[in-house]
Amino acid sequence: QVQLVESGGGLVQPGGSLRLSCEASRSISSRSPMGWYRQAPGKQRELVARITRGGSTNYADSVKGRFTIARDNAKNTVYLNMNSLKPEDTAVYYCTTTINARDYWGQGTQVTVSS
Repeated sequence: QVQLVESGGGLVQPGGSLRLSCEASRSISSRSPMGWYRQAPGKQRELVARITRGGSTNYADSVKGRFTIARDNAKNTVYLNMNSLKPEDTAVYYCTTTINARDYWGQGTQVTVSS
């Protein structure tokens, strides 16, 4: 069992930046993939960014060049640095990992981009 706790969400103006953090309750193997998803009102949950088992990174086309995912294994934490935020980035952002073929999710953190 592992719990994931996201933080760092909030209200930001268009063009602004936020850094989301997701801390795991225990050590997670560096070979376990970790990622961020988001869900906007009335829409399906979608992948934002992930770090694969091999350590490579993937991004949704809509965030390429603006968002960066990174992990600090010593702190059991994965980050999502978000720059040049747009109103369409407004959503609840969820952290996830897969351990022994089981998916774990955090409770989500709200990001609102509005002037």
